Amino acid sequence: MIQLSATPVLETERLILRAPVATDYPAYAEFATSDRTRYMSRLADADAAWLKFSGIIGQWVMRGFGQFVLTDRTSGAPLGHAGPMFIAGRPEPEIAWAIWSDLGEGRGLAHEAAKAICTHVFEDLQWDTAVSYIATENRRSAALAERLGAVIDPEARKLASDIPHDVWRHPRRTE
Repeated sequence: MIQLSATPVLETERLILRAPVATDYPAYAEFATSDRTRYMSRLADADAAWLKFSGIIGQWVMRGFGQFVLTDRTSGAPLGHAGPMFIAGRPEPEIAWAIWSDLGEGRGLAHEAAKAICTHVFEDLQWDTAVSYIATENRRSAALAERLGAVIDPEARKLASDIPHDVWRHPRRTE
C-alpha cells in the first residue's frame, strides 16, 4: 500500500484517521455514486468518483493538509472521510465530513472524527477560523456542527451551488 509521506495520523477511541490510499477507492466510489451524497453533489459514475477521490488525495500535496479517511480501529475498514480542506475558489477554509456506508452510521463516529479534526485544525494547523458548508436539508450534519459548537454565520459567503446550504462557523476551541 503506497501512502502519502509526512501526513499525520490522528487516533480516537474507535478510529484511526489517516491519509487516503488507493485501496480506499472502491468504498469511496460506492459512496460517491450513491444516494448517500444527496446533500452534496452525487457523482455520475466511477470515472467522476476517481477524479474526485484524486482531488481528495491532491489536497494533501497542494495544501499540506487534507481529508483523512476514517478507519475502524479494529478492522481497518474505511468508513468515511473528514478533515480540513481549502479548495481554490472557495471563500475560506472548511471542515468537512461524510460517512460512506451504513457500517459507520448511527454510532457517533462522525462526531468522534470531527472533534479530532477540529482539534487538529486549530491546534496543529493553527487556523484562526473554519466553516462547514452544510445543505440546509441535511439535519444530521447540522446537528453535528451544532454539537461541535459551530453556529450559522449569516455574514459568511456561500458557495456557488444549486444546493441550498448554510455556512456553519466553528469556534477556535471545541470541547
